[in-house]
Amino acid sequence: MKKDCGLWINVLSHKLKKRMNAGMQDLGITGVQSRVMHYILVKCADGPVFQRDVESAFDLSRSTATGILQLMEKNGLILRESVASDARLKSLIPTQRAVHLDKQIGEYLQQTEQRLTQGLTDEQIALFLNIAAHMSLNLDK
Repeated sequence: MKKDCGLWINVLSHKLKKRMNAGMQDLGITGVQSRVMHYILVKCADGPVFQRDVESAFDLSRSTATGILQLMEKNGLILRESVASDARLKSLIPTQRAVHLDKQIGEYLQQTEQRLTQGLTDEQIALFLNIAAHMSLNLDK
């Protein structure tokens, strides 16, 4: 059976999740939590980060984002603080544990990206990113 684009994307996604989960296991978090936590830490330097920001950045449904963030809160990675201007909004605040783990997470994300793109030129990577973004837009239609 010939592998089509969808099957290749599934294979890559599975391998990437498996690698990230294995790499983060010693830190007591999942691969998805590591990416979300890194995103929150980077973005909070520019101002408050909210659940809707995470939903948008990772293209997650509200319920999926809620589950991830609740587990991160339970595991002591983030705090949710009410916003004075709107009690329904909760700002996502990284904890000291998250700050402590971020260097290791950042290094692992970088190593994984290098492994993933090993042997590819900058032009090939740019083309892949362009094609992946286009495919994502196609699926949004």
